[in-house]
Amino acid sequence: MNKLLIHKISYSNLCAQFSEQIIIAVLPIIAVLSMSASAAETAFIQMINTLPFLLLSIPMGVIADRVSRKKLMIIIEIVRATAIFILFYLTFSGSLSINKIALFGFFIAMGTVIYSVASPALVASFVIKEQLINANRSIEIAKSVAFTAGPALGGILASYLSGGLAFILAFSLSIVSAVFLICLPKEPLIEKSGRNIIQELCDGLIFLIKNKYLMPITITAFVFNLSQYLLLSIFAYYVINNLYFTSFEVGASLSLIGLGMLIGSFLYKIISKKINFGFQLSLGPISAFMASILIFLTLIYSAKILVFVAFFFFGFGPIIWTISTVSLRQLVTPSNMIAKVSSVIMTVTFGARPLGAAIGVYISANFGVKSCILAVLIGFLIQLIIILFSKPAKLKNLSDAEE
Repeated sequence: MNKLLIHKISYSNLCAQFSEQIIIAVLPIIAVLSMSASAAETAFIQMINTLPFLLLSIPMGVIADRVSRKKLMIIIEIVRATAIFILFYLTFSGSLSINKIALFGFFIAMGTVIYSVASPALVASFVIKEQLINANRSIEIAKSVAFTAGPALGGILASYLSGGLAFILAFSLSIVSAVFLICLPKEPLIEKSGRNIIQELCDGLIFLIKNKYLMPITITAFVFNLSQYLLLSIFAYYVINNLYFTSFEVGASLSLIGLGMLIGSFLYKIISKKINFGFQLSLGPISAFMASILIFLTLIYSAKILVFVAFFFFGFGPIIWTISTVSLRQLVTPSNMIAKVSSVIMTVTFGARPLGAAIGVYISANFGVKSCILAVLIGFLIQLIIILFSKPAKLKNLSDAEE
């Protein structure tokens, strides 16, 4: 039964993530090609579409711990599908505008936030502790497939029927995702605390701060995302102007992150048998630091292969980290607090992304783009040091964290 449930949740994740990745790719393309959007307008769309991660992660986490996660995820997938269908209609009616793309993109991103917050809690409610790692591995494989193929497919379909085919496919995938969720059995009853939302939110935050395993993991994730988005904010400019990349090579580099994630997900079962759990946690930061060294070396050697290998490692190691840390979080967090804790972590993680990009703007404007590459190296070194000297890195087995 558990195996069948894992498959259904994984397939739902695959469809939901695929839908999201297609839309992420197609919206800015349509804005530029169909509406001649300026750089400022596409930046506005991106800003609005990332706001849900900053504004809604924590409150949605609290809500997800008070209501049925299954029903919540079904409703939000239907909302996402509706927003996509409206975009499809506006495209063919000639009524689409920059503001409408931003508005309905916000609702689509809101679906991603709620799904991401509620999903770990839903998995933990159905799956026994011994199967958490396998369940999370299956889900991460599904996400990796979507992350690898979704943007490429969205880019291809954006040129057909003014993006209409992309909207149809994304809409269909959201509906299928909801169907897989509907097919799940009724989840166990959630124990009601009888406390107000502010109290519960404080409980989740305090639990995270005091937990000797989750706190260093969260700090590491913050620095990792800060460094990664500092790099991504200047990446295209740097490789095109300094390494003479074509637009195809820029896209190929980014797709290698997804390929690394996919291979890492498939190999996780083998890797987990060969190394202890603490080293599994450290493998992500180690891999990211190695990748940042390769990027730094491009300042000396203008070899494109260094970038390709680096971006593969940016996907491979961190997906091992993701599977391991999600499993650890599910184990050490009370079931009625998983969504709240997940939402706090998501807020910190995604909050680091615009901050990293802002740092990239400041450093590149005042010290040059090459200084950003050095800052990226320093950032990834810091996140590696944090995790290596933490309690989680000393765990031999996942079960050792259970208290």
